[in-house]
Amino acid sequence: MTHPRTAEPDRAADTGRDPVCGMRVDPARTPYHASYGGLDYAFCSPRCRDRFLADPGAFVAARSAAPAAVVVATGTVYTCPMHPQIRQPGPGSCPICGMALEPALPAPGDEDNPELRDFSRRFAWTLPLTILVLLLAMLGHGLRWPSPAVRSWIELLLATPVVAWAGAPFFLRCLQSIRRRSPNMWTLIGLGVAAAYLYSVAATIAPGAFPTSFREHGRVGVYFEAAAVIVSLTLLGQVLELRARSKTSAAIRALLGLAPKTARRLRDDGAEEDVPLSHVHVGDRLRVRPGEKVPVDGTVLEGRSSVDESMLTGEPMPVGKGEGAKVFGATLNGTGSLVIRADQVGSATVLSQIVQMVAQAQRSRAPMQRMADRVAVGFVLAVVAVAVATFFAWGLLGPEPSWTYAVLNAVSVLIIACPCALGLATPMSIMVATGRAAGAGVLFRDAEAIERLRSVDALVVDKTGTLTEGRPAFRASVPATGVDEAELLRLAASLDQGSEHPLGDAIVAEARRRGLALSPVRAFESVTGLGVHGEVEGRALRLGNRRLMEDAGIAVDLSAVALDALRSEGASVVFLATDERLLGAIAVADPIRDSAIDAVAALRADGVRIVMATGDADTTAHAVGRRLGIDEVYGDVRPQDKVALVRRLRSQGRTVAMAGDGINDAPALAAADVGIAMGTGTDVAMSTAQVTLLKGDLRRIATARAISEATVANMRQNLRFAFVYNALGVPIAAGVLYPFTGLLLSPMIAALAMSLSSVSVVMNALRLGAGQGASPRSAAAPLRADATG
Repeated sequence: MTHPRTAEPDRAADTGRDPVCGMRVDPARTPYHASYGGLDYAFCSPRCRDRFLADPGAFVAARSAAPAAVVVATGTVYTCPMHPQIRQPGPGSCPICGMALEPALPAPGDEDNPELRDFSRRFAWTLPLTILVLLLAMLGHGLRWPSPAVRSWIELLLATPVVAWAGAPFFLRCLQSIRRRSPNMWTLIGLGVAAAYLYSVAATIAPGAFPTSFREHGRVGVYFEAAAVIVSLTLLGQVLELRARSKTSAAIRALLGLAPKTARRLRDDGAEEDVPLSHVHVGDRLRVRPGEKVPVDGTVLEGRSSVDESMLTGEPMPVGKGEGAKVFGATLNGTGSLVIRADQVGSATVLSQIVQMVAQAQRSRAPMQRMADRVAVGFVLAVVAVAVATFFAWGLLGPEPSWTYAVLNAVSVLIIACPCALGLATPMSIMVATGRAAGAGVLFRDAEAIERLRSVDALVVDKTGTLTEGRPAFRASVPATGVDEAELLRLAASLDQGSEHPLGDAIVAEARRRGLALSPVRAFESVTGLGVHGEVEGRALRLGNRRLMEDAGIAVDLSAVALDALRSEGASVVFLATDERLLGAIAVADPIRDSAIDAVAALRADGVRIVMATGDADTTAHAVGRRLGIDEVYGDVRPQDKVALVRRLRSQGRTVAMAGDGINDAPALAAADVGIAMGTGTDVAMSTAQVTLLKGDLRRIATARAISEATVANMRQNLRFAFVYNALGVPIAAGVLYPFTGLLLSPMIAALAMSLSSVSVVMNALRLGAGQGASPRSAAAPLRADATG
């Protein structure tokens, strides 16, 4: 059935993909081939080929019957950021809101966003035209040249590229919303821009068809500037939104980038080869050399080493690994060499599960603008209905020229109802509030976080790097009888100069802080999971845990009371001994942040329930919890346990915030109503979270909550004003006052009113900026004053 590569295949069979694992493969380069049913199949590895040869019919049938699986495997499933239930293979637009779909799981390093690139280009090329047409409309009547009629034609030429080319995506979404019977904000924008532009084109081409009363400054009023400005502002808003959304994908790309690109596989003949990570299969034997990342989840077969698992657990202490121990992909191997058996690969690894949890949690969020979305359908239908009714009422019942009045008044309705103020109501408040928060050391990534933070009543907080500094520091030393405390520390630091363990770094740092003279170490050796030993000043020293002492036959007879007290505070205790006797013990602990005690007390006083969840030992977790006054503490938790805790609190009706700094916190940060990352933590945590505390100071959460309260109040004021303005402006534009006062609202006045409404919304939003850069303690006062409106 098989044949060497030099043999000529009967026919090619989807030669770009391995039929077993679905990976792309170059048939001309891979040496692994097999024939079946007259077709030639190429494989990424001998293991895939062997599996295929065992039952080729099953793989061929599965491949032909499930093309959708290939789509999922290649990461080309697209979803709507606003409506995650919309999923399809390949790009497109959402049938509900009209937004462009984006990959559900972006590929590593794939940061290109075609829609962002397209909108940025449209905005940059047409913004100068918008500025020119706006200036000409505002200042042109004071110029002797060009004449009013010529000026209308110039504005037409300037505005047409903006409306026809830059605004084309909006018109497409408008048409799609009508065809799908799902009216939304794009419907209003499309109709409003089209109404202003088409009316102005008619006034430019056939000015004689309009009544004399609609002439001003020697011409019929045109509104090209309104159409162009609406398009440019909408493009700007879309560019800013797309850039913000790309940060969500950045978190997933960063997680995917943590895994190594290759693995060193041990072949059956004893040779070793570097293969792409995608070619590793369950059961493969892999070598992990010192300083390398573990490629996949597996079990240690040979060797001993310490592995830094902080990216999963958040804890800085490396974990000793020996035969039979479990290791996890993307964790960092220490100084030893390991041979592992691959147990979970691809999407089954812990890292992949974290990526999937982050992606799922991020897609489950509702958009910030849901308040406007809820009324969009009714608002759009009402405006269109009023415009149509106005058209026919004036055409059939109005004075002559009745149909001219009908067109003008219907256009006035659409122009004055154009959602500029409504569209600016929340973005302007958010823009000012984010600047205000940045001055106070808080970065909001999106509008949703500002809206939700005010209602948070439960805070799940990580320990290491959040409540504590995240790095071990010297706590205390307990010398044995007859041993000087400084000498104990000096000898331990001298021995630990050759260690790369964080505990050793803390001991050496404390000795140098005290100015102790360290001696060189000889014959240094690290014993994984136990400690270190070596020779200092001719004395053989051992520094490590109780088991290291017991293996050397050295009795640990220090005061149990003193050691238990240190351990109860969450400290790790190591012992120093010579070959003959114990010299003493040294305690190293992760110090609590100076700001943590005040922050916890302030949040509890504000009615927020504090829950600590950490991957550290349960004893250490409760010790830190007692010192901070936290009643609900969970230790030894995994990333999925934190997610489960967040979901349980949310199922109880609570609005939950999660504060953390590590990769292991990323799924919970994404699953919470509001994720809060420490600015001193990992990039993945900050990319996943919606709020970042620049200096890792938890007291800034209170400041952020005050900003949230003021901003939401400001947005509600803006939205109320925008809706009240439309409720009053639309009937006037429709001509309801004409029978009583003879007053008609020309499209020019409608455009002016529309602009003034937008200006008023902007001015109200700018009130949030008062006091920018204030300290956390003083920041809340002016904001709460604003919140009262």
